[in-house]
Amino acid sequence: MVRIATWNVNSIRSRIERVEDWLTRADLDVLAIQETKSREDQFPYLTLQALGYEVAHVGFNQWNGVAILSRVGLSDVEVGFDGMPGWGEPVESEARAIGATVGGVRVWSLYVPNGRNIDDPHMVYKIDWLEHLRDTAHDWLEKEPDAAIALMGDWNIAPFDEDVWSMEFYLDKSHVSPDERAAFQGVVDAGYQDVVRPYAPGPGTYTYWDYQRLRFPRREGMRIDFVLGSPAFAEQVTHAEIVREERKGKNPSDHAPVVVELSD
Repeated sequence: MVRIATWNVNSIRSRIERVEDWLTRADLDVLAIQETKSREDQFPYLTLQALGYEVAHVGFNQWNGVAILSRVGLSDVEVGFDGMPGWGEPVESEARAIGATVGGVRVWSLYVPNGRNIDDPHMVYKIDWLEHLRDTAHDWLEKEPDAAIALMGDWNIAPFDEDVWSMEFYLDKSHVSPDERAAFQGVVDAGYQDVVRPYAPGPGTYTYWDYQRLRFPRREGMRIDFVLGSPAFAEQVTHAEIVREERKGKNPSDHAPVVVELSD
């Protein structure tokens, strides 16, 4: 059995003790991390390597940042996917995607842009980013239909009404708009399926809870962290879970880890 997971840690430097503790207890083989909020020179490589993990990370500043940790090998590291849009003036690539081959699986740690609000230019960027991901991910399967590929991370989209605590609350906000949901569905239609939902169905099953307004104890969350797998990857999945307990305690991330177990 191989255990892989994804977790938006909301700053690896602030959360390294939580990450270190969970890695020790969870017996993980692979962890995709998002929102490291860390430059390369600030990332805790030595701490994670001491736990037995090879590490690939990309981070340019105090925003974004993605990483993959593996104790089952790590090779063919790729920063960004083909055609990945950038942001800013001038336009530059952000640290939102990193891929690596780990234990025979091509894992991508993805931090999809937050649309901010419906009319924000960042929403246009978000949709464009997802459409390019869709096209590139489709090409991967066209070239290699039997490839085991996992697109893992924080998608900043709740694909279904049951994935938010209140559609009335979110109706005029980002994460649930028709364009965002269509962009998410586009990746699914490109050949990738949500491998976690069958094992952790909703409603009321979330991966993110805002720090404010007692959202977590009131169970007012969102399901926005996903593992989308190619057919060959999905065939290997034997179990999956959202580790809600990791949202509790001292200095937690506002996201919970999502774990998938694969047959050997």
